[in-house]
Amino acid sequence: MLLAKRLENLHPYVPGEQPKDRVYIKLNANENPYPPCKAVAKSVKKAVAKKISSLGLYPDPDSNELRSAIAEMLNETGGCFNNSKEAKKALPFTVTPDMIFCGNGSDEVLSFVFYTFFDSDRPLVMPEFTYSFYPVYCGYYNIPMCQVPLKKNWELDTDKILEEANKNDSAIIFANPNAPTGIALKRDEVAAMIEKSPKDKIFIVDEAYADFGDESCIPLLEKHTNLVIVRTFSKSLSFAGMRLGYIVASPDLVRSVFTVKNSFNHFPVDFLAQTAGIASCENYSYCEENARKVVEERESITKFLRERGWFVIDSKTNFIFAKKDGIKGTDIYQAVKKAGILIRHFATPGIEDFVRITIGTKKQMNLLKSVLEEI
Repeated sequence: MLLAKRLENLHPYVPGEQPKDRVYIKLNANENPYPPCKAVAKSVKKAVAKKISSLGLYPDPDSNELRSAIAEMLNETGGCFNNSKEAKKALPFTVTPDMIFCGNGSDEVLSFVFYTFFDSDRPLVMPEFTYSFYPVYCGYYNIPMCQVPLKKNWELDTDKILEEANKNDSAIIFANPNAPTGIALKRDEVAAMIEKSPKDKIFIVDEAYADFGDESCIPLLEKHTNLVIVRTFSKSLSFAGMRLGYIVASPDLVRSVFTVKNSFNHFPVDFLAQTAGIASCENYSYCEENARKVVEERESITKFLRERGWFVIDSKTNFIFAKKDGIKGTDIYQAVKKAGILIRHFATPGIEDFVRITIGTKKQMNLLKSVLEEI
C-alpha cells in the first residue's frame, strides 16, 4: 500500500469556492472588502529595494520585531478594534512580545496549538457548530472530540460544555464570536467558564472576528494562565492573501508552542509577511476605521433582511448567518450566485437552510440587497 493508513481518517477543510467562469462579488470567505493600508505596500517595496538580498536569506525565525509590533497594537487598542475609549484602557497589564507567537496564518497557528496542548487520551470539547477546521485537526492528530449542541437560540451551551469538560478532564476550544453563527459571549461569561473548567487543561478562545465585536478576552490573561487566545490578520487587517496569525498567552505557553514550531518549520513567517505585518500594526487606525464600516453594513443588511421576513442571528463578526422560511439554503445560494455574487452555504444537517454572507462594501451590499429583494 503506497499511502499511510492515517490518511484514511482525514477529512480536509473545504474553503469557500473561487470559481473562474466569470467575475464574482466574493461574499463567501469572510475576507475584508478593503485592501491593507498603503503603508503596507510602501514598507514591502522599501524593504525589498533596500534589502533585496534578504529574499535569499532566511527570515527571523522568531518574528521578534513583528511580535513587538503586535504587542504594541494590542496595548493601544485594549485588545481589539471597535472598543470604546473606556475599553481601550481596559488591559490590566502590558502585553509583552514574549506573550506573542506568530505563524503562517491562524490555521497553521491552530495546528501548532492542537499539537502542543491536546492529547489522544481524552476528548477535546467544542461546540457542535463552530469553526470547521477544529474537527479537521482532531482527525489529523488523532484527537477524540466531544461536540456539544448549541442552544435553541444558537448560543453556546456553556453549562453543557463545562459539564463535558469536567466529566472528561478535557480542554475546551471555541470561536468567540462563534462561526458560522456570529454570536459572541461576553468577556465576563468567558471568565466564568474558565473559573469552572479543569484548571490543568488548556482553554482556547479563537478571536478571529473579535475586531468586529465589542471586546476581547485578552484582559483575562492576567488571572488565567491556562488561557490561549488565537488571532488572525486575515479578517480585520485585510491579510487573507498574506497569511499571518498569532496567539496571545503566557510566556511559558508561548515557549511550548515555539518548541512545536521549531520541530516542524523553523521559519513559518517569511520576510515580506513580517515586514507587511509590522506596517499594518503601526497603522492599525486605518484598519480600525474599515472595521467600523463593516459593522455599519452588517447592521444595515441585518435590518434590511429582517424587515423582509428573514431570520438573522445577531452577529458580532464580519458576516451574518441568515435563512428565510420556506426557501432552502441551497436555493438562496444558487439564486445569488446566478446574479454574480458568491455567498456560503453549508450542507451540514442542522444549518442546511442557512446562508452565511460576508459583509462587503456599501456598493457590494446594495447590489446584494437588490438580489435578495427578489427572493
